[in-house]
Amino acid sequence: MSEHTKTICPYCGVGCGIAVTEDRRFAPWGDAPVNEGRICIKGGAAMEVVEHEDRLTEPQIRGDDGDLHAATWDEAYGRVVSEMERIRAEHGPDAMGFFGCSKATNEENYLLQKLARRYGTNNVDNCTRMCHASTVYALRRSLGAGAMTNSMQDLMESADVLWIQGANPAEQHPIANSVYFRQAVLDGATVIQIDPHANKTTRSFDIEGTDRHLHLQSNPGSDIPLLNVVLKTVLENGWVDEEFVAERTEGVDHLVETLADFDTEEAARVCGVRLEDIERAAEVYATAENATIFTGMGMSQHTCGVDNVQNEINLALVTGNVGRPGTGVNPLRGQNNVQGTCDVGAMPNTLPGYQNVEDDDLRAAVEAVWGFEVPPKAGLTNVEISHEAGASIKGLYVMGENPVMSEPDANRVAERLADLEFLVVQDVFPTDTVGYADVVLPATSWAERGGTVVNTDRRVQRMRGIGRVYPGTNHDFDILQAVGTRLFGPDGGFDFDDPEAVFEELRQVCPIFGGITYDRLGEEGIHWPCLEPGDEGDPYLYEDAFTTPNGMGYIEGVRHQPPKEVPDDEYPLILTTARLIEHYNTGTMSRRSPTLNRQHPENFVDVHPADAERYGVADGDTVTLRSRRGEIEVRAQVTEDIKQGTVWTTPHFAASSANRLTNDALDERAKIPEYKAAAVAIEAGGGESGTAADD
Repeated sequence: MSEHTKTICPYCGVGCGIAVTEDRRFAPWGDAPVNEGRICIKGGAAMEVVEHEDRLTEPQIRGDDGDLHAATWDEAYGRVVSEMERIRAEHGPDAMGFFGCSKATNEENYLLQKLARRYGTNNVDNCTRMCHASTVYALRRSLGAGAMTNSMQDLMESADVLWIQGANPAEQHPIANSVYFRQAVLDGATVIQIDPHANKTTRSFDIEGTDRHLHLQSNPGSDIPLLNVVLKTVLENGWVDEEFVAERTEGVDHLVETLADFDTEEAARVCGVRLEDIERAAEVYATAENATIFTGMGMSQHTCGVDNVQNEINLALVTGNVGRPGTGVNPLRGQNNVQGTCDVGAMPNTLPGYQNVEDDDLRAAVEAVWGFEVPPKAGLTNVEISHEAGASIKGLYVMGENPVMSEPDANRVAERLADLEFLVVQDVFPTDTVGYADVVLPATSWAERGGTVVNTDRRVQRMRGIGRVYPGTNHDFDILQAVGTRLFGPDGGFDFDDPEAVFEELRQVCPIFGGITYDRLGEEGIHWPCLEPGDEGDPYLYEDAFTTPNGMGYIEGVRHQPPKEVPDDEYPLILTTARLIEHYNTGTMSRRSPTLNRQHPENFVDVHPADAERYGVADGDTVTLRSRRGEIEVRAQVTEDIKQGTVWTTPHFAASSANRLTNDALDERAKIPEYKAAAVAIEAGGGESGTAADD
């Protein structure tokens, strides 16, 4: 029997443990701390991509003929370094941008952000900007930490009500849904789900013999008015935890003032949900002993994403549902290390441990360890970098991301990348973005690398590589060391024996990891914050105080802001998007898995029957979806799962990616794009786009 290497699944943020055999096969890890051996379809198929024939197996450099040609590692490193030095000399360090990777380890992302700052810029970011930036912003400002307040285990054991808004855990976090959330319902908890789309989560809680599930099928972009109805109902019925609010929060008067003239009936109309159903949901949540909120990209990916999440925080604070097991506000992270990538500082405004890069004292403490000065001004976010590509941004270093598919208004992103003077892409497969690269660096896959990752409930865990790498590839860890050493010399701070040595330096500059070591992590992992050696970590936060500057939770009333695009005569429908259980992000891995691709080999769009009749669409038709930014052809699926006036599709398929249509308008504070609401038209059978069929 082959030896098993215990590691972490490379897909969503649940952090499931899986085992890999020496001959590169999947094996269950029966006592894995998060999933206890259970695995979803993606995790079970994860090994299928490790030996895939599409793997990048040699560095490539774009020649004078415009084509990519095989090169040695020394040649590739030489081109990367010479071009980065040229750009800095001609345009200054802020002419470079750096994209971290939420599928890479903490150690690798730590090295990338250190590389950017040693180069002289804070223009470093990661895909959290596209998914969760508004959640991180609102939680940090109002509670203190930009992460789940509680652990999945304590939520299963202690929560009486699960409020799930803008998340679809049955498809996007399936083991969390089946092992933790559904079990909580079987044990007596009630689920309140707010989503424009009836989905696998909806069906997973329709459990025979129970009536403990309420689905409020709201219109896209109506989360603030819905929560304001809930909050006004709580205030008017005296369901406020007065003692908690008085002793541990500030700002409740602003909330009361904001809601003083709020029209609940009009708000319910905007939401497309019966007022009595929203009021019933408010009562169930507010009168529970322990109620918890789960939030996701359906809340964060809006131009009002910060306010969306702030209103969830308002609800938790006014009812006292923070600071004990079974409560809190809990964002479900979408990639296996999206939390850790932020934790270690791969963001333009924060150093490791969410330390403000513009704070002189915090920056000086990090500089004392690093031995060089850090730029004192926050850098550009990844969307801002993409917007400036070819203008103020002349060069871009992309590790493990695929912005040509993952960013909104993807057609324009491709055009801007083509205008760069220099683009280096470090990846496992030839993504769409590789097609624009000047240098390609082939990296190892998830199963071959070691290091640490942080799951959705702040559990730091070890990834362990199988001990051999695919021919012609290098670990991201080794690539970044090589580039850093060539740029800054042998004493430049990029010479480490192994990932553990990187983690030891990380602990010195990242207070929330201060008490964690590889030995202490073992197989169980540790929840941060773990500040000192011997600390056990915190499965739930804020028992005694918040970690805001004054120790208080921040309440702020917010008002409805419609999406930047609303339906009109030319584009009469609203498009919203989400993932499928079988696929993942831009499909770089999952679309190469035979098991997963058999389940959904092509994209589709869900259309309500009334809209299908109006626009002459039949179930199974190939239709054209068109927005102000582009168009795609997809197969129509006529279903009442989606709200009338709304259509729903996915970003997984290169030939018909939703992100050719989505809007790159940003939340002004978190700089996150509005993926979840774009005005579109639908065309079938050669008819004029957006034109209704005869009534």
